[in-house]
Amino acid sequence: MSTKEIQQQVVELPEGTTARLDGRVLSVKGKLGEARKNFDKVNVNLSVDANRVSVTPFSHRKRDNVIVSTVTSLVSNMITGVSHGYTYRLKVVYAHFPISVKTKGDEILVENFVGERSPRVAKIVGACKVSVDGDDIIVKGVSVEDVGQTAANVELATKIKRKDQRIFLDGVYIYQKGEGF
Repeated sequence: MSTKEIQQQVVELPEGTTARLDGRVLSVKGKLGEARKNFDKVNVNLSVDANRVSVTPFSHRKRDNVIVSTVTSLVSNMITGVSHGYTYRLKVVYAHFPISVKTKGDEILVENFVGERSPRVAKIVGACKVSVDGDDIIVKGVSVEDVGQTAANVELATKIKRKDQRIFLDGVYIYQKGEGF
């Protein structure tokens, strides 16, 4: 493909999913909820037809043509999120001090981490649902960015600092990523 060609990609909406465009904000609604994404800073034209979302670059520049595939995958992730959802599973690992995990509002509290008196706090991003089942933490939601960032916040909150990480293996680690609730 030469840089003179304008690349247009179309994402088909499955049954039971609708899309709406308000200015530069794309909203996709499905059986599990609604996902919204702002495309103000991206050089693409979005258009919504009956059952498809079309992505076209602003100009003939190579940089604008390349971003079309990225935006197409973002729209596909939104459609997957509202129709199937995303689930990340994290495992609580400890050797000496038993760790307890609780959710409080929009925060996840990791208590008694390596014997510390104050809990370590991780923020829940967006409209994610977090549940604690024994030594497993399950993060669910319709936005892959929000679910992934919430899981990463928990991992980073329990990172061992100023000690040998090969010996002190305590922490909370992601062990499964997937679609579906």
